[in-house]
Amino acid sequence: MLSLSLCLSLSLSVSLCLSLSPSLPPSLPPSLPPSLPPSLPPSLPPSLPPSLPPSLPPSLPPSLPPSLPPSLPPSLPPSGQVNSSAYHTFLLDEEKGRLVVGAKDHIFSFNLVNISRDMAQIPWPASTSRRDECKWAGKDLMSECSNFIKVLQPFNQTHLYVCGTGAFHPVCAYLEVGKKLEDSVFRLEPQIENGRGKSPYDPKLLTASMLIDGELYSGTSADFMGRDFAIFRTLGQHHPIRTEQHDSRWLNDPRFVSVHLIPESDNQEDDKIYLFFRENAMDGEHAGKATQARIGQLCKNDFGGHRSLVNKWTTFLKARLVCSVPGLNGIDTHFDELQDVFLMSSKDPKNPIIYAVFTTSSNIFKGSAVCLYSMADIRRVFLGPYAHRDGPNYQWVPFQGRVPYPRPGTCPSKTFGGFDSTKDLPDDVITFARGHPAMFNPVYPINNRPIIVKTDTDYQFTQIVVDRVEAEDGQYDVMFIGTDMGTVLKVVSIPRGSWHDLEEILLEEMTVFREQAAITVMKLSTKQQQLYLGSELGVSQMPLHRCEVYGKACAECCLARDPYCAWDGTECSRYFPMAKRRTRRQDIRNGDPLTQCSDLQHQVYGVENSSTFLECSAKSQRSSEVIIVVFLSVQIKTEDRFVCTEQGLLIRTLNKKDSGMYVCQAVEHGFMQTLLKVTLEVIDTERLDDLIHRDDEDAAHTATTHTTKLWYRDFLSLVNHPTLNSVDEFCEQVWKRERKQRRQKANLSQQERQKGRNRRTHELERAPRSV
Repeated sequence: MLSLSLCLSLSLSVSLCLSLSPSLPPSLPPSLPPSLPPSLPPSLPPSLPPSLPPSLPPSLPPSLPPSLPPSLPPSLPPSGQVNSSAYHTFLLDEEKGRLVVGAKDHIFSFNLVNISRDMAQIPWPASTSRRDECKWAGKDLMSECSNFIKVLQPFNQTHLYVCGTGAFHPVCAYLEVGKKLEDSVFRLEPQIENGRGKSPYDPKLLTASMLIDGELYSGTSADFMGRDFAIFRTLGQHHPIRTEQHDSRWLNDPRFVSVHLIPESDNQEDDKIYLFFRENAMDGEHAGKATQARIGQLCKNDFGGHRSLVNKWTTFLKARLVCSVPGLNGIDTHFDELQDVFLMSSKDPKNPIIYAVFTTSSNIFKGSAVCLYSMADIRRVFLGPYAHRDGPNYQWVPFQGRVPYPRPGTCPSKTFGGFDSTKDLPDDVITFARGHPAMFNPVYPINNRPIIVKTDTDYQFTQIVVDRVEAEDGQYDVMFIGTDMGTVLKVVSIPRGSWHDLEEILLEEMTVFREQAAITVMKLSTKQQQLYLGSELGVSQMPLHRCEVYGKACAECCLARDPYCAWDGTECSRYFPMAKRRTRRQDIRNGDPLTQCSDLQHQVYGVENSSTFLECSAKSQRSSEVIIVVFLSVQIKTEDRFVCTEQGLLIRTLNKKDSGMYVCQAVEHGFMQTLLKVTLEVIDTERLDDLIHRDDEDAAHTATTHTTKLWYRDFLSLVNHPTLNSVDEFCEQVWKRERKQRRQKANLSQQERQKGRNRRTHELERAPRSV
C-alpha cells in the first residue's frame, strides 16, 4: 500500500527542475559559503580581493571535495597599531589565556578568546643613537634599524625572557606577566642585557630558541655581518657554550627553524635537544651549490671538553632530512628548503611524530610538500655510520674505521656509558666528534614519500600546526598549513588500510588577511579551539571548525569527512566524544552516508496501472537543479505519464518495468550530491488481489482494503482534475478525505462500543429468567 506520506511536499524559495537523465556517478557535496564571523572588524569588507587564489588547488585530485569559500577572520592591527609590523614571534599561554606577540618595536598581549579586545602593548624601540649607528653602517632605517622581537620564552611563573635585534645591536630583557590569570601585569623590566648569541643582528635572518631549566638554547647568527652562525646555550649558572666556529662541516650558512627537547629515556640525564634547520650542502656532498634540510642533536648535559672543544659542544651530530617524490629512472624530485616543523606528541613522550614542511629550492620548478618522520628512524640514523671524506676523489663515504668508546654523540650518564660529564670523555672521543659531526645516512620520511605534495600553484607552504581530533571511528590528525599567499589549508589524514598508508582530504581553504601576506607563524589552542596566525601585516585568529558550512543535510555533513563535525539529528555541529548521543552520525574513514543517514534510502511500493509519487526536495535553498536518475536495465524515456514537480517525480501509470532504484541528486555550484535513493517495487494487480482477498472473512479489513483500492483508483482522476493544478492541491484533497474517513470510523467505533454495553446489560437482566 502506498503511504500517504509520499504526498508531503516542502515549499522551496527557488524552483527546482526535475528531469530524467542517464545515470550519473555520485559526486561530492557542495558547501554553503560561510558567513563572516560576528567579530569581524568593520574595516574589513565582506568581499574578497580578485587576486585571491582559487578555492580548489589544481594539483589535488578531482575526487577531493571542493574547498569552502574563503573567509576573513578577526585580525589586527587596529588603528592603534599602525606604526608596528613584523608580527613573527608568538608565545601561547593557555593557562593565562593570553597570546604574547613580538613585533617591530612592540610587544603585544592578546586575549585568546578574542584578539580584538582586551589588548595590551609595550613599546620597546631601539634608541636613537643605535638607529643612527645602524643607518651609518649602510642599513635601511625603516626595515632594518629597529628593534624586531625575535625571542619570547617563558622564564618562570611570573616573567618571560624577550630579545630583539635592537637596530643591529641585540638586546634582551625580562617581561613581567603575572602569575595568575587575574593578574593584569604586563611590564618590561628596566634592566637590559646583551643579546649576542640569543637574537640575530639582522631581522631578516631566521632564529630558533627554547628556554629549558633557566638555560636558553638558540640557533642564530652572532655577528654584524651575519657570517658566524652557531648553536648557543646561554643564561644559567654554566659558562656559555656553542658550536665550533668557522668550520663548514659543523654548520654551513644555516637557517634555523625550530628547537625541541625530546627525552631519550626515562633518565633525564639522557635528554637531548634537537634542532631543525637548512643549510648549504657540504663541499663534495652535492654538485654545485645546493640547500639541504638538517636535523641536529646535542645533549642537554653537554658542558664541553676538557682540553679540546672547550666551551664547545662535544655531542653535536647532524643528519640530512630527505623529503622527495620517487621519479622515473631513479631520479627523485627533492624538496630541500625546510620551512617549518611541528611535533605531534604521542602517548610515549620519547616518540613524537614529526611533521615538516618543505619547498623546492629551484626557481624553475615550484612546489611544496609535507613529510612525516618518526623518532625511531632518526635515532637509527644517529646510531649509524658517520660521514667521512676519503679516497682519491675526496668524496664523502661511510666511516669504516674504529669508533671510539663511548660512541660520539652519546650523553654522559649511567644509562649509556658511565661518564659523569663530557669533560671526562677520552681525548680520542673528543677528537673524533670534532672531525665527524655529520652522519652518512639520511633520514627518510615514513613510507619514503611525502604525505602531501603541491606543484604548479601560485603559492608555497610556509607553516604547519596539527591537531589530533577524537572522532567516532578513531583519532585523526588535522593539519593546518599556512602559505605565502596568506591562505590556510585544512587537511585531514585518513588511513586507508593502516596508519602507514594515509589519504589526505582537503577540507577547507581559508583566506586569513584582507591583504595578501605570507603567514610566518601559527599557534593552535586546543583549549580555545582557535588558530592564531601572524604575518608582516598583523595577527589573526580563526576557529578550528565551522561545521555549519557543510550544509543542512545528514549526507552533506557525513560526506564532508571533517573529524570536528557530526550530524546530531537536526544539523551539522561540533562532535564531542564524551557526549552520550546515539543520534550522532559520523564516518570519517569512508565518508559513506548510506551507513550513517537512515533517511537517505527508502523503499516504496506501487500498484500496477495506478499512480505513485517519489518525493525528493533539495535541502539547500541554493540548489539550482534536482535530477532524478533512474538505474534500470531499460532506460525510461520521457513520457506524458512522468510529471516533474518541485517536490519530486509523479508517475501517472505504473508499469512493471518501472521497478528499480531511483537516485535523487541535487546540483549546486556545479557540484552534484545524492539526496535520496528510492527503491520502487511495482506490484501487479493479480498479486494484489490475492493479498487483498486472502483475509476476506474480516469485514473491517475488507472495507479498508476496498477503500485503499478506491484511493488508487481515484488517484489518476484527481491528478487529471481540471481544477487541481499542482500536487499540493491534490494532497490537500487527499488529506481532507482522510480526515473525514477518520471521523466516520471514530463515530462507528463509538456506536459499536455503546451497543456492546447495552447487549451485556440486557443479557445480565435476562439470565435468571432463562435459567
